[in-house]
Amino acid sequence: MSHAREQGKISSMQAYLIDTSVPEKLVQRETADPTPLPNEILVSVRATSLNRGEIRMALETGYYPDGYIPGWDVAGIVEQGAANGQSPQVGDRVVGFVRKGAWAEKVAVPLEYAAKIPDGVSFAQAATLPVAGLTALHALYKGGNLLGQQVLVTGATGGVGDFAIQLARLSGAIVTAHIRRESQRPLMEQAGADHIAVGHSLHEAAHGLGPFNLVIESVGGETLAEVLGLLTERSVVVLFGTSGGHKVTFDAAKFYSFSGAQLYGLTMPEELKWVESGTIGLGKLCYAIERGQLKPQISVQESWPELPRVAHDLLNRKFTGKAVIQMDS
Repeated sequence: MSHAREQGKISSMQAYLIDTSVPEKLVQRETADPTPLPNEILVSVRATSLNRGEIRMALETGYYPDGYIPGWDVAGIVEQGAANGQSPQVGDRVVGFVRKGAWAEKVAVPLEYAAKIPDGVSFAQAATLPVAGLTALHALYKGGNLLGQQVLVTGATGGVGDFAIQLARLSGAIVTAHIRRESQRPLMEQAGADHIAVGHSLHEAAHGLGPFNLVIESVGGETLAEVLGLLTERSVVVLFGTSGGHKVTFDAAKFYSFSGAQLYGLTMPEELKWVESGTIGLGKLCYAIERGQLKPQISVQESWPELPRVAHDLLNRKFTGKAVIQMDS
């Protein structure tokens, strides 16, 4: 779809831009190719995966202005190498994380957020990794050595939850997944959860389980309040979302009685600055997929023209797991 205009030789591409004047809030338009910085590679996009957070920011909150190109996850082929000469090189298959611009034919990706895709990993599989995979990986890092440790994953049917369950099991942890409906149980069994706590009340659903050494938490509200009472000494609760509510009232005396317990706020890409680059983390995740140790749960896989519809479906929770959009070429 990308082409160069004959007059002036201005290279252009197709992209989805924010347009608040239309009901869908997204329009496909021709726009100029991105201009990479010296530490960036220009990637021809083959697949992008959608995340509820980026969609909410794009379509609900008004956070992005008109003309903005959303999108965080990208998998594709290097069209132009970095000016500083560092790898990856032209023609390499890569996966990367960007702050914006992945819902387009081309995107500039910082080297520290990009990794080569092994031959045994598809573009669709790789595209699921940047936000969901890296968030799960860095959340699990907070628990240290997980061998034999009790790990609780709330909001377990989402992309981060699915990866967190699989990676925690791979690390030797005993994993409990919290879900709201019994119909979601097969997904948790497929991911490999040792225990499945079903119900709106975590306290009741997890009765007899725990206490938990590490909690991967994305619900907030009452769920977070209940989590803070299911810990032990030096437990860590990693909070990366509040889909169930922003305000929390909890028993503070009980929480501080768990000596050394921590509540850790995690956001991307800030985490990549302090702990480990995206290149290293994405490389680890790709390797795990290639070895058959990690299996992305791709619930929806559609073509480029379907991106707006799939984005709205994900925002409205019409499916669980990851949604991948693939380019036509």
